[in-house]
Formats: sequence, C-alpha cells, structure tokens
Amino acid sequence: MSEDEKLLKEAKKLPWEDRLTHKNWKVRNDANIDLAAVCDSITDPKDPRLREFGPFFKKTVADSNAPVQEKALDALIAFLKAADADAGRYAKEVCDAIVAKCLTGRPKTVEKSQMVFMLWVELEAVDAFLDAMEKAIKNKVAKAVVPAIDVMFQALSEFGSKIVPPKRILKMLPELFDHQDQNVRASSKGLTLELCRWIGKEPVKSILFEKMRDTMKKELEAELVNVTGTAKPSRKIRSEQDKEPEQETVAEVVGSGPSEDSAADAPQEIDEYELVDPVDILTPLEKTGFWDGVKAVKWSERKEAVAELTKLASTKRIAPGDFTEICRTLKKIITDVNIAVAVEAIQAIGNLARGLRTHFSGNSRILLPVLLEKLKEKKPTLTEALSQTLQAIHKSGCLTLADISEDIKAATKNKVPLVRSLTLNWVTFCIETSNKAIVLKVHKEYVPICMECLNDGTPEVRDAAFSALAAVAKVVGMRPLEKSLERLDDVRRKKLSEMIGSSGAGPVSTGSVPTSGGSISSMEAPEGSFVKRSAASMLSGKKPIQAAPATKKGGAVKSGANKKVDAGNQLKTAKPAEAEDVELADMSLEEIESRLGALVQTETVAQLKSAVWKERLEAILSLKEQVEGIQDLDQSVEILIRLLCTLPGWNEKNVQVQQQVIDVITHIASTASKFPKKCVVLCLLGISERVADIKTRAHATKCLTTFSEAVGPGFIFDRLYKIMKDHKNPKVLSEGILWMVSAVEDFGVSHLKLKDLIDFCKDTGLQSSVAATRNATIKLIGALHKFVGPDIKGFLSDVKPALLTALEAEYEKNPFEGASAVPKKTVRISESSSTASGGGLDGLPHEDISGKITPSLLKGLESPDWKVRQESIETVNKILEEANKRIQPTGTAELFGALRGRLYDSNKNLIMATLSTVGAVASAMGPAVEKSSKGILSDVLKCLGDNKKHMRESTLITLDSWLAAVHLDKMLPYITTALTDAKLGADGRKDLFDWLSKQLKGLIDFPDIIHLLKPASVAMTDKSAEVRKAAEVCFGEILRVCGPEIVTKNLKDIQGPALAIVLERLKPYGAFPESFESVRPTSMAPASKGSSKVAKSSSNGHGDRIPRHGSRASSSRTNPMKTSRQESIMSVQDVSIQSQALLNVKDSNKDERERLVVRRFKFEEPRLEQIQDLEIDLMKYFREDLHRRLLSTDFKKQVDGIEMLHKALLSIRMEVVEVLDILLRWFVLRFCESNTSCLLKVLEFLPELFDVLRSEGYTLTEAEASIFLPCLIEKSGHNIEKVREKMRELIKQTIQVYSAAKTFPYILEGLRSRNNRTRIECVDLVGFLIDNHGGEISGQLKSLQVVASLTAERDGEIRKAALNTLATSYKILGDDIWRYVGKLTDAQRSMLDDRFKWKAREMEKRKEGKPGEARAALRRSVRENGSDVAEQSGEVSRSVSVPLFSRENFGHSELHMERQSVPRTIAGANSPTDWNEALDIIEYGSPEQSVEGMKVVCHELTQATIDPEGSVMEDILKDADRLVSCLASKVAKTFDFSLNGASSRSCKYVLNTLMQTFQNKQLAHAVKESTLCSLITELLLWLLDERVPRMDDGSQLLKALNVLMLKILDNAERTSSFVVLINLLRPLDPSRWPMTTSNESFSARNQKFSDLVVKCLIKLTKVLQTTINEVDLDHVLQSIHIYLQELGMEEIRRRAGADDKPLRMVKTVLHELVKIRGTAIKGHLSMVPIDMEPQPIILAYIDLNLQTLAAARMLTPSGPVGQTHWGDSTANNPTPATHSADAQLKQELAAIFKKIGDKQTCTIGLYELYRVTQLYPKVDIFAQLQNASEAFRTYIRDGLAQMEKTAAAGRTPSSLPLSTPPPVSINLSPKFTSLSPVQTNPLSDAKSLNTRAEPTNFSLPPSFVEEERSVNSIASRGPTSDNLGLKQYVGEQKNDRFPPGVTSGTLDAIRERMKSIQLVAAGGNPDVGNRPVQHVNGSLVHGFSNPHAPEVADVETPVQGGVLPMDEKALSGLQARMERLKSGSFDHL
Repeated sequence: MSEDEKLLKEAKKLPWEDRLTHKNWKVRNDANIDLAAVCDSITDPKDPRLREFGPFFKKTVADSNAPVQEKALDALIAFLKAADADAGRYAKEVCDAIVAKCLTGRPKTVEKSQMVFMLWVELEAVDAFLDAMEKAIKNKVAKAVVPAIDVMFQALSEFGSKIVPPKRILKMLPELFDHQDQNVRASSKGLTLELCRWIGKEPVKSILFEKMRDTMKKELEAELVNVTGTAKPSRKIRSEQDKEPEQETVAEVVGSGPSEDSAADAPQEIDEYELVDPVDILTPLEKTGFWDGVKAVKWSERKEAVAELTKLASTKRIAPGDFTEICRTLKKIITDVNIAVAVEAIQAIGNLARGLRTHFSGNSRILLPVLLEKLKEKKPTLTEALSQTLQAIHKSGCLTLADISEDIKAATKNKVPLVRSLTLNWVTFCIETSNKAIVLKVHKEYVPICMECLNDGTPEVRDAAFSALAAVAKVVGMRPLEKSLERLDDVRRKKLSEMIGSSGAGPVSTGSVPTSGGSISSMEAPEGSFVKRSAASMLSGKKPIQAAPATKKGGAVKSGANKKVDAGNQLKTAKPAEAEDVELADMSLEEIESRLGALVQTETVAQLKSAVWKERLEAILSLKEQVEGIQDLDQSVEILIRLLCTLPGWNEKNVQVQQQVIDVITHIASTASKFPKKCVVLCLLGISERVADIKTRAHATKCLTTFSEAVGPGFIFDRLYKIMKDHKNPKVLSEGILWMVSAVEDFGVSHLKLKDLIDFCKDTGLQSSVAATRNATIKLIGALHKFVGPDIKGFLSDVKPALLTALEAEYEKNPFEGASAVPKKTVRISESSSTASGGGLDGLPHEDISGKITPSLLKGLESPDWKVRQESIETVNKILEEANKRIQPTGTAELFGALRGRLYDSNKNLIMATLSTVGAVASAMGPAVEKSSKGILSDVLKCLGDNKKHMRESTLITLDSWLAAVHLDKMLPYITTALTDAKLGADGRKDLFDWLSKQLKGLIDFPDIIHLLKPASVAMTDKSAEVRKAAEVCFGEILRVCGPEIVTKNLKDIQGPALAIVLERLKPYGAFPESFESVRPTSMAPASKGSSKVAKSSSNGHGDRIPRHGSRASSSRTNPMKTSRQESIMSVQDVSIQSQALLNVKDSNKDERERLVVRRFKFEEPRLEQIQDLEIDLMKYFREDLHRRLLSTDFKKQVDGIEMLHKALLSIRMEVVEVLDILLRWFVLRFCESNTSCLLKVLEFLPELFDVLRSEGYTLTEAEASIFLPCLIEKSGHNIEKVREKMRELIKQTIQVYSAAKTFPYILEGLRSRNNRTRIECVDLVGFLIDNHGGEISGQLKSLQVVASLTAERDGEIRKAALNTLATSYKILGDDIWRYVGKLTDAQRSMLDDRFKWKAREMEKRKEGKPGEARAALRRSVRENGSDVAEQSGEVSRSVSVPLFSRENFGHSELHMERQSVPRTIAGANSPTDWNEALDIIEYGSPEQSVEGMKVVCHELTQATIDPEGSVMEDILKDADRLVSCLASKVAKTFDFSLNGASSRSCKYVLNTLMQTFQNKQLAHAVKESTLCSLITELLLWLLDERVPRMDDGSQLLKALNVLMLKILDNAERTSSFVVLINLLRPLDPSRWPMTTSNESFSARNQKFSDLVVKCLIKLTKVLQTTINEVDLDHVLQSIHIYLQELGMEEIRRRAGADDKPLRMVKTVLHELVKIRGTAIKGHLSMVPIDMEPQPIILAYIDLNLQTLAAARMLTPSGPVGQTHWGDSTANNPTPATHSADAQLKQELAAIFKKIGDKQTCTIGLYELYRVTQLYPKVDIFAQLQNASEAFRTYIRDGLAQMEKTAAAGRTPSSLPLSTPPPVSINLSPKFTSLSPVQTNPLSDAKSLNTRAEPTNFSLPPSFVEEERSVNSIASRGPTSDNLGLKQYVGEQKNDRFPPGVTSGTLDAIRERMKSIQLVAAGGNPDVGNRPVQHVNGSLVHGFSNPHAPEVADVETPVQGGVLPMDEKALSGLQARMERLKSGSFDHL
C-alpha cells in the first residue's frame, strides 16, 4: 500500500470538517467525493446530516486547488438536490464564496457554479442569489461577469419573473451597458431581451433606454423586433414540485390546446409601476414657490406654478405623502376663470393619480364632483384634459365603480346635457376596464341610471346611456339586463340589441393574455441535467429557442452526425415540408452492414475497419470501383453515404484515404439522379473540415460544388453558416467562405437567401479576429456585388470604416454586371426555396414589415391630433429606413388604406409628407405595389388639383417613384381618369401633361400610350393656354411613339373641335405616315424610369453597354429602304430649326453643376445615372439637331455633331465656355467607347477647342479637370499608336489651359493604372513636366519615388521609361534627385547610377552644361523675374475651391509694388547665396521655392544669436521688419498652397522662421507696429480656420501657430502689442475671412476672433505690473480712447448689458493701468484731447476706477487719489481720501509741475494749475516751489495770469497760443521728482539717427484749421476730435487727401514752424549727449534749455548736422512729437 493510500485511509477516520480542510489536497478531494455520495444517498430533506453539512461549503468551494474545488461544487450540487428550502440559511455565504473564487475558474467549474446558483433559486434563496450577482457584476475581470449575467438570464428564463424579481435585475443593467468588454455588453443585451419577454417591451424601454447610449439603443431596438410571444416558466421551485408531482403528465395526455386553463397559466405582464422606485415630489415642490405662485394675481404666474407640479408629478411613481393641501388648492384652481390655468390643474390631478394610484383614493373622492361639474365647459382642450384625468383616476385604481356611484347619480341629473353625456361616457370606460366580478357587484346600481337616461331629451345623452348598457352586457352578459329590457319599447330594445351584438356580447375573460401562435412550448430538461444557456444567444436576430429537444444517444453515429441531427430538428420548426427529408434516424454499423447486403463486398467492409492505413486505402479504392459499377445508384445512395460516414468515417487520419472517400461521395452525388438532402447533412461537417486542410481542399471543394448542383447552394449555405461559425478551427471558416465565393460565381445568387448570407458576413466573417477570414468575407461580398449591384452597400453601412474602404476596393474589382452576369453552373433540381424569400428582382432581401404595422400605428394615422398623425407618418418612414427601403407587400393593404385617408388631410404639410411616404413605399416594394396599393394612385393624382405649387411638385415626385416601381402602362388607367376629372384644375392638368411628355420622350415602342389620345385631344381645346400648350407637346409625343396610322385608327371617340385640331396636326404626316417612327431619336441610355421593354431589360445593365440596347431597339424597326427617307426627314427638320442658336446657355447654372461633381484623381467608368444626367443637360442646352446627333448610337451621327461644333467653334466660344463641363462629360463617354473613327474625330476637335480656350485666357476649373483628366490619362494607353500620340499631345496642351502643378496628381494616379501602356505614358509625362515645368511642380518632387519604384517592374518598357524620366530629372535636379527617389534596392540604385553617368556624358557631348544647372537657373529666374514667378506660384497655390475659400490678404507683399531689383552674382546653384537674395526669394518666390530662402534666413538668425552684439545682428536688425513683413504675407500663401493638396512643408518653414525671429527680443522689438498688426491678424485667422485641422499635419500646425503667438506676445514691443490687439477688437473686414462652406455668419466669426484677441490681451495684462516700464502708456491710453470714442456711450451701455467681451477687456486693461499708476495716470493723457466737448469717455472711466480703487484701498503707493479736474463743475470731484488730504494735493501738484517742466505739456500743465488755484483758493502754490529758481516761479506767475485772461475770453487749452517753454534748470525738491525710474534705451538711441523721411500725407485735427493760429498751434494738445485718422496710426495706411479745411499752405506753415523748433533744439548745450536721459514709461525725454526763457544758461552747439524732418506720426500727439524731436529718433516711413 502506497503512502497516499495510507494517508487517505487514515483520513477517512477524521471528522468531516477536518477532512474537508486537510492540508493534503488529495484528502480534501476524497472527502468531497464521499460527501457528494452521502448527499446523493439522502432521501429525506429533513435529515439531520444535511444541517451538519451546510456550514462546510462556504470553505470548500473556495479551495485553492482547482480539481478539489470542482469536486466541492459536485458535493454542493448533491447537497442542494437533497435539501429543502431550510438550506437557504447557508445561501448568502456560499454564494459569496462562489462569486469570489469560482467564476474565474475552469469552464467546467463555471458551469457547475451556475448550476449551484440555479439550485439555490430552486430552493427559494433568490435574495441571496441576487445579492451575490450584484457583487459578481462588479468584478474587474470581464470573464467573471459574463457567467453571472448568463446565470441571471437562465434563472429568469426558467423560473420566470414571479420567482426572480425583475426589479433588481433592472437596477443592475445600466452599469453593464457601459462595460468596456463587448461580451459583457452583448450578454446584458440578451438579458434585457429576456426581461422584455417576461415584463413587456414598453416597461423595459421606459426604464432602461434613458440610461443607455444611442448606439446601444439602436442595437436593442433592432433586436426587440425579434422578441415575440409571451414567456412561460419551464422550471418550478422545490416546494411547488413537491405539491404537484403528477400534473404535467396528466396535461400531456389530455392535450387541451389553447384552453382557458392554459391561458390562465400564461403569466401576465408585470406592471411597470412596480419596477420603478418612488420619487418624492413634495420636497422639491416646496422649493419651486408653488404656494406663492398659485395665489398670484397674474394668470400666467398661476399657470407656471401649477405647471411645476404637473412636471414633478409626471414621474412614473410618486412616493406617498400628505397631498391633502395640494388637492384642496387644485380644487379651487379647477374653477379658475382662466381656462389655461384650469387645464393645467386638471392635468396635474391626472399625473398625481397615475403616480400615487391607491394612495390618491381619498383625494380623488374630494375632487371628483368638481371634475364632473367642470364637464359643462365646451372648450375642447378642457374637455380633453378632463376625460384623460377621469380615465386616469379610474385606471390607476384610485376609484372603483362602487366608489363613484353616488357622484354618477348626481352628475346624470345635472341640468347641463354635456355633463350628463360625458359622465356616462366615462362610466362606459370604467365598465370596459373593470373586472367581471366588480361589474357583477355594481351593475344593479348603474343599470337603472342608464335606463333613466335612455329617456333623456338630448340625443347625445341617450347614445351614451346605450353605450354604457352595451358595455355592461359585454362584460357580464345579457342576463342582468333582461328585466330592464322588458320595460323598453321595441325600437329602443332593438337598438340596444344591435349595439350589444356589434360589440361582441358575452362573457369574456379580461384577465387572460393571448399567447402568440409563434411561441414554442418548452420542455423541461431531464432531471439532473444542466443545459447551459448564454444571454448573448438572444442576439443577432435569432429567436430564442426556449428548450433544446432531447436527442437520442446513438452509439455508432459520430458527433458530426449528432450536430446535423440537431440542425435538422431546428429546421423542422421553420420548414415542415423539408423536415421529413432532412430528418436523420440513428443507424448502427450492424444495421448499415445488414442493409448493404450484396451491394458491397464483405471483405471490403472488413478491410475498411482495419487499423492499417494501406489496407483501408486498398478497401476504399475497391469500394470506389464497386460504386462506379452500380447501374442504378438512386436506391442505394443513403446507405452508401452512411457507410462512408461511419467507415472509415470523418475521423480518418490518412490523407489518401480521406481523398478517396471524398471522391466516392462526389461520384455518388454527381451520378445519382436524386441526391437526398439528409445525405448532405451527414457529410457536411466532415467535408467542411476537409476544406480547411490544404491536402484535401481541392477534393472537398469539388464535393461541395457537386452537392450544390444536386440540392442547390441555398441548402448548403444554410447548413454551413452554423458549422463554420461554431467550429474551433479558424481555417474551416476562412476556407469555407472562399468556397462560398466560388459558389456564388458558379451559381449566382438566385438560389441563396441573401439576407442570411449578408447577416453571416456581417456578424461572423467581418467580425472575425482572423485576417484571412475577413479578407475571404470581403471577397464574398465583392462577388455578391457583381450579381446584386451597389444596393448591397445599404446593408453594410454600419461596418467599421476600415472594412468599408476594403469593401469599396473590392466593389471596384467586381463591378455590377446585372443581366449579363450569367451563372456558370446550374442546379439539377429546382428548389421551392431557390428564389430568395422576400427578395426582389435583384435578389436582395425584402423585409416583411407586417409585424411593425401595428393597430396603434394605424390608429395614430387617423388621430384627431395632427402631431400624432405626423409622428405616425414619420414612423412609417422610419420602418422603411430600417428595412433598407426594401419591403414585402405582406400586410401593407391596411397601411395604404390609412395613408389614403391622409391624402385628404386638412393639414397641407401632412398631405405632402404622406405623398413622400407613398412614393417611398412604392420604391421599397417594387412592382408588387400595384396589387397592394388598392388604387391609392387615383387619390395621389387628385392632389394635383391643389392650387399650391409645392403640393403639385410633391405629387409629381411621388409619380416618379411610382413609375420607377411599376412602369407607365400600369399607371395609364389612373392617369386617363385623372385627366378627365374636372376637379383637377388647369394647373394640375398642365403639370400632369408636362410630366407625361417628359416620360414619353425616352420611349420607342409603347402602344398603350394611345389611351392618352382622347384626354390630350380634349385638353388641346381647354380654355387655359398653358394646358393647351402642354397637351400639344404631349400629343406630339403620342404621335411620335404610336405613329400617325395608329392615331388615325383611334379617332372614333374624339368629337367636335378636338377632332378638328387632331386632324390638323395629322395633315403634315399624310405623305409618309409609315416612316415617321424612324425619325424617333434613339436615346443613348434607356429612360430612367424604365418604361419601354428595352429599358426594362437593361435597367440593371452597366453604363457602357447601354448604347447597344438602344441600337438594337432602333434597328429592329428600321430597314434599308427607310434609311434614306429618314435622312431626308431629319434634314428637313434640321432646316426648320437652323434659325435657333446652336447653344442655349440662358438658363445655364455652371456653378451648380460643378458643385455636384465629385473631385477625384482616379478614373471611374460613367454610371447609368450620370449618363442620364448628361442626356438631360445636352437636351437642355444644345440645339435639337445637335443634341440628337450627339446622343445618337450611330457613330456617324456623332461625328456629324462634332463637325457642327467644329465649324461654329469660333463664333460660339463664349457659350462653349459656359457648357464646357457638359461637353467634356460627352467626350469622356466617347473615350470609353471602342469606335476609333469617332475617337479620332474627338481628338482632332479637342486641340482646337483648347487653343480657343487658351486664346480667350480661360483656365479649366477644378470640376472640369476632374471630369476630363482622369479619363484622358487612363485612356492615354490606347492600343493604337496614332491615338496614343494624339492623346499625349492633348495632355500637354491641357497643361497649358490648366496648370502643371494641378495636372501632376492626375498623372501620378495614372502610374497606378492596370494598363501598362498607360503607365508608360504617364512616366513619360512626368519627365516632360520636370523638363518643361520644373518650377511649378517643385513642391511635388517626392512623387518621383513612385517612378523610381517602377524600375523594379518586370515589363522592360516600363523600366526603360522610368529610367529615361529619372535621367531627365537628374539633368534638372543634379544630385538632389537622390533625395526624392526614396528607398531603393542596391540593384535599382546601381541601375540609376549608371543611367545618370550616361546622362552626364550625353550632356557634356551636347554642351548642355552639368546636371542641376537648370535648377540654379530656375532660382535665378525667381530673383530676376519675381513677378512672373509669383504669378505662376499664385496659380499653383490657388485653393481647390477658390470661390469658397479665397481670402483677401492685406500683407505688404500682397500689394502690387515694384520690386527693387539689385544685380547680384549667384555663387551657388542649389540655394540663395546671401541674406538679401534669400529675402527676395521669400518675398517673390512660390511657397516651395521660398523654403530655400527661409533656410538661409534661419541659418543667419542662428549665427546672429550666437553673437548678439556683433555686426551680423546689426545688419539683421535693419531688415527685421521687412523679414517679418515677407513672412506674414507668406503665411497665407503657404497655407493656401497646402490646402490645395500640397505638403505642409512650406507652412512649417514659415512658422519656424517666425518663431526663430521672435525668440530674439532685439529682433522682435525692431518689428514695426503695422507689420505686427498684419502678422497677428494673419496668425489668428489661421488659428480659427476650420480647414487647418484637415490639412497634412494639421494638428501640428495648430500647435505651432499657438506657440508662435505666445512667443510674439512675450517678446514683441509691449506698446505695439497692446495697441495692435486693442485695435483688433474692432470687427474685422469681411474680406479677410475665408468663405467657408459652413453657414456661420460674419458676426459669429468676429466673435470668435475677438475671443482670441481677448485671450492675448489677458496674457499681456497679467504681467503688466512687472512690465509697466516697457509700455508707452500715452500711446496705449490713446488707443483705448479711440476705441471707446468709436463705440460711443449708447453702444457701450448696450454692450455692457450684453456682457461684451472686447469692451470688458478694454475696461480691464484700463483698470490695471489705473491700479498700477494711481492718479499719475493722468500725466499720460498727452495724446488724448481731454478738453473736447463732450469730454472723452476714457476720463469718466479713469475717475470711476480711481474712486473704486481708493475705496478698496488698492492703489499703489506711487499713485494716491487726488482731486479730479476734468470739468468745470466741482460736483465731479471725489471726496479726498481719509489718510491725508495734504499728501494727495502735493501728489497732484507734483504731476502738474512735471507737465509744466516739459515743453510739450507746459500749456496743459499751466491750465491745470490754474484750475487747482480756482478750486483751492486758500492753497499757497508757491510755498511748494521753495527749491525752484526764481525764473521758474516767474514763469508760473506769468502763465497763470495768461490763463486767467484766456479763461475770461472763453478759450480752451487746445486753442491757446504757445506759451514760452519753462526753464529746465530747476531744482525741484525730491518729493516732486519723476515718478518713473530712469532708464536708457540704447536701441532707440542708435536707431535711424541720420534717416530723412519727408511726411507726404497725414491727418490733422480740427484745431489746426484756424489759419491765424496755424503757426502757434504746434504746441497745443493733440487731436481734440474723436475722429483721429485711426487708419494712419494703426496700420500706416497711405491716405492721399487732407482733412476738410486743411490747405497745403497750412501744412507748409506747420512744417516751417517744426523746422524752427528743431533748429532751436539743435542749438543747445554741447554736453547734451552726456546728460542723463529720462525714460518715462518707454518715452525718451532729453533735457533742453529754452533760449526764450527769462534765464538762459548757455547756448548749445548743434549735435546733429542738418534739420531732421518730422515723422508723420508726430501730429497725432504732442508728447510723441516732442520726444522724437528731442531724441532725434524717427521711424523710416
């Protein structure tokens, strides 16, 4: 005995608990086995041992050893089977342990865990089970969640909703819907569908759908369609099993069918009310202000208050509470004088009744009398609300019939008849919706009431009483009414009897739920077995099979056969006819051998059983010979197949034996005249596995094809779906699908159920994780496309985008062949199911929608509420969409009936919607609509009688749809009737005749049209001229189609004037009636509606086969004798129309046509609809004789048409341009045809056409190019050399009228052509373009790698052409070519190297220079001929959609300025040599060329940054502004260039160069304000441009734009940044915006732009505290002033109310400035005209900010609040701050003295000082000037005296004469020193010292107009008007005219005065250069002494030679003018 055995033996002696927790796993395992055995032996549920075992399992099931855990679960299962409900006490712990440890284990462990859960449910431990499930679904491992959902699904499915409460499951589902694992989501959907079976769809929808994502909703909606019937429990809990052990067997024997008992057993739908949680509405109601609102005086406030209650009460379930007070209030409001308030209150009561149900009973009784009394109102809205509320009160159970009897009695005696009748109507409703027991109980009370009302004087009351009595009879029968009826007279008794009879009297059980006929009765699984079911099995449109049928266990039949048996049984339910044929009985080997008899030798059978493969092979070969020798195989087919499936069977391992077995089966299937389907079922699994093996694949696929020939591919496909889907080997699926591809190609699709096949492809094939399977599926769909056509795409629209792309490529490989796609093989037997069920003519599935046309939908279409009717019509449209617009006619008759009613709707919009729906139904149903529609077409035609044009147009569209479905001959009877209807009206008849004429134009042979002869003839005598004209046209078409003979024969019914007109029309045809029909122009394609027979046959054909149908149609009716006559007639007709213009372009809308053109580079054959559109356009714009020739199928006529165009070309060139797109489409058709004569004629005409276009300066549009170029390039590889040559030349000519750069992508696409000759031509063309147009395509040279790849092609000609082209490229590019050819193999590189060396030698011989010199010449031309190259690059960079996306650029380089040409020598060939050359290339070159220049610039910038003090930086600083200006204008060009499809390389270079420039602060500061404005505007516009993200590397470009913008804000000159951004807050010029396709308004775009500008300003403002010293505050304040003045106070108030961001930002900037500078801010207003009237707005804001900041104590120490002195009134003066009035005044005086000490502000300072003395007369001003010189004090005294005189004269500071500047040599005390730190700005000092710039034009303020003060006004304050010439200031725009009143003399005087001031300034102190320079807030201020001052220090010598002229900006503000004057710093203009 081994140690393990000893251990186990010893362990058996231990107690159970020790054994089960033993440390040795074998002991635990053995203990669990023993425990299971013990539990199995227990028969009494009350056995005490069970109570002992119960606590063990919570530990055993959590065992760490998997086998032990499995045995523990076995023991637990045995325990639960033996136990009873008492074991439920252990359920919670055990279930939790299983959830924690078992659900992630082995599959067997999981299955047993699920079985345990089911047993706990059986033992009524449902709560513990669901608690465990709530934990399980929160497991992080998805693998554990799916089993939990599955077991809930199974528990609900088997035990039903009474045992497993759905409410708890519903709470778990929402979080599962959003689970990241798709299997969990699928299972949760399955569980939801199962819930729908138990509790109904609507409750589940209303509870769950609002918590789902839209995609999940859509998927579930689709699955819910398949949920039919009602569910029934298949398993009972243990206690019920014990009670009724034998009932089931009895029921089986009796088989009562659908009896009352079975109906009673069917579970009722659970009330949704029970599933939702109650919601408390009392608390939120208190917060809404309900109680105050209901007492309000205004009715609208009362209504709103009650509406809040209605809204809160609309929840499904309301928590009970005290609603007494609310109901009392509502009772009062019901009687409110305002109807709207009363209606709202009534609706609120209804909602409360629905939500509270029985809890609302008491309140309902209080309210009922008032509600019944209110029925007297006649308002429909009130009556409707009352009816709904009363019904809700009863239906919700608030009141029963017994409760309301007294109220009903009182109401039926009301004096208002309306109250009586409506009360009885409500009683009728209550009776109909009550139980039989209740009605039996109370009928004695109600019958007398009704009997009394039968004698009422009002008919409505009597009718209502009859209805109530009929309702009683319907529920309880006639017996209770017998005595009452005796008292009635005969008339009333008869009427009541009729009413009762019509309503179906008799006792009917209302409680039973009808079961669906389609439901399958479930069978209980055998005891002890556990059938595992997945929740996900409910999905994929499969109806859940409620129980699997029990299968017999056959010993000899293999597992494959068993699977087939299952499949057969499943099919049996669906197809009873086939079931017998496919049913397989089990057959043992012995039985097979006995049946074989002498058919096969016994030795052969014995050898087949051998274990030696050679013997088996010999036996199978022998069997093959014997089978081939059998004469009549039909009798023995099944037994032979059974033998082969058993011996050697499908498990045979030897390949040779397998092959022979398959061959024998194939022989039998092909030889037998009838091969049974059951034999196919036997073989199919084995054969499908053999298909997966490469060694047996050929034999197996041949066998499957033979099976298909024998029984039809439809049967094989149906069986294979499940086999392939469930098989573990992925090869079975992928190779099986590949066989399906060959089967589709062999047999077509007529035998297949396409819906099943498409669903299989979508759900299995395309969803596979194996790439081979997906690829095979794509091929299968492609094969289907060949037979079915593009309509298949509609069934695959929800596939992933990547797969859709692959499918599109496959469709191109398998174009739709239509009728010409003939199957290669046929099926021997015709299956009854061979045609696709529900399929149309194209084989695509048509869905049966009868189930969706519900009674509620039909009722909705008849609803009195138009909104409900509209929703119902939309529902019908939605049903059609869901069915992919393909439906079966089944069950649509009622729908058509309902739609007919809507065609007479009172709402015209609904009629139009109905017309659209009727047309859609007709299109979806096809020809079957004729029978199903019940003549609705006549009702449709009546809609033409409407006087609204829209209605008639809708009707004609419906007729078009109908015609496409049923053909014209079916519609003629209805049309003929409609035309004779007088109600149709003149407009209707005219439209109908026009429509008929249009349809008849394409017809050739249509005798039925003669029925229209009489209506048309009569209409020709109509009083309406339009009707007569339309009828004449129609009559002409009838005459053309039928011929004069037939028309003459049918004149007998026409009389009077009509006959005379017809005879008049027939006269011209008397001479040659028989030949008339040969005149009919044959259409190039069949009419779109398919009216003629020919058209019908070809409607599915491809475009290029259409002309043959047309020619066949015409030739069948012509003979050689008639052709000459035809010619003569046509020529006669041509003569009659010669007077007309050849082209009629009056109504042409070329832009609209081009908008519809799909832009693509690849050529696609013209589709049928495109050809039809072309025909329409040709007929519309080309003269009749011309279009007849062009549309002819005879190539000679087409040549004649070209000749006509050719001759008239020069005279009609402008018209040709208008219809060029139509002509090019026609030429494309000719290229696609094989007629060489016509093609050569086209190729003769086109060069001349392009010459004419070129001479007119016309350039092809993008649309025209995309119509013509793909075809021209694809066909350029024609097999005739002459044609190829002409096409080659034509392409080169096309380049001249289009553009080389834009033609290049089309040629590159040609390199991918399948035609070798096309590829060779395209390679040559690439060489031609590089040789002749290298500059234009320089940006696309990377495409040379495609050419380089062709050097590896097998075809020698292609290799040769590629090498030649690359050699040409080498000639142009030199060694740069290696950058463009991509990665090459060594062999290719060697080949190219040899060819390049040869090319270099050839160039030397021919003295052509060296390779690459052409590239240098190109760059030279860029510099020397910049404007030309710019023009060319402009052509290249035009966007694809110029009219939509063009934007005007306002950069400097965009203006047409003359280029300064500087001769330079070019040192290098590949790049610009120096900085200036680089700038030239950037400025004038194309985007791609400018990249070279930018490289040089970046290099120079890098060098300069290394040595910032060096000479390089100095040189660059001079050109910094020009550089940024060039780059700013280049931004738009490069981005437009990239939007055209080019690389984004140039965009990146521009942004990178700008970034490098602005990283250097010196360079950034050197950029002028105007340039900065242009750049910032451009960058912000591109940041907002919606096209940028779609560009190549769009996200990177956006990021770069953002970073660059931030860098500009960081490093650019702060003042300029502020000024530019504030100016940009104004609305942008609309021309700057791109015209995008979006409908966004300019105001919305400006809003976005302003938001970006505001963000930039916020960034600048945030750091203002630290950067304040870098900002010129005067300049910034001026820009703020201008902004505010332009807005005006009214606009500011309006915007402030609207919270305008730009205005708010400006206020924020101003606030920050005031906060930082305090009252000193007033010293920076030198550029603001503070004395203008009214005062500038900025002053008020400064005062306001000072007051606010002072109150908040937020002012900086440098700026305390002082007195304001902007106005004369003291009312504006704020109260002095509390800390020190004296300090404030001193600060104020300091600022004033500072101004007086400065020449430019001395006058203003004196005026302010004068104002202070007036405001504060007691203040001693001179006490503050103790340290000042006497001269300064004297100056102030004189100045104040002068001011006093001026004020007395009423003059303002702006008109004051120039005061003598004050002495500078004053020694102010420290407290009055400058408030700003002293700095020097070396850059400003050094800049432009010797520059001369003459101000040519500027804008002067009005204060300069007065001539007598023109000289002195130079010192006055700046502009006083708010109209400050902003353009000049902001953008430095030139303005060549002076403001009104400013003469040239005035300007001269000003210039002279300025020069004199400069001369005086120049004659200062010699040491002026050594003086400290005050840098006041960014402005340079030098100290100057004045020679006119009382005390003159000394005379200065001039520092600079000559007088510096004034800058034009100087006149915009005094401070700027004087500072620049003193510093000598002037900007170069």
